[in-house]
Amino acid sequence: MPVSPEVDLPAIEKDAKQRISTFTGKHEFRTETRPIAFGLKALDITFVTPEEKGSTEPLEKEIAKIRGVNSVEVTDVRRAVG
Repeated sequence: MPVSPEVDLPAIEKDAKQRISTFTGKHEFRTETRPIAFGLKALDITFVTPEEKGSTEPLEKEIAKIRGVNSVEVTDVRRAVG
């Protein structure tokens, strides 16, 4: 979630993807921008990470350091089967 509607979401997305790639070792993402309210938009990034990484908390803290980011939340975690 950005700090305001004026934040450069594409720049945040680029930086977040770079940090995610460093954490996961993968470069596959799906991104979506969702309108929240009063012009504020949330950036949803879906990615796959190896189960051995364990918690995503270190990654969440890294993304929270990006300028213009107000909050980071993992909304879904699933185990891959197959």
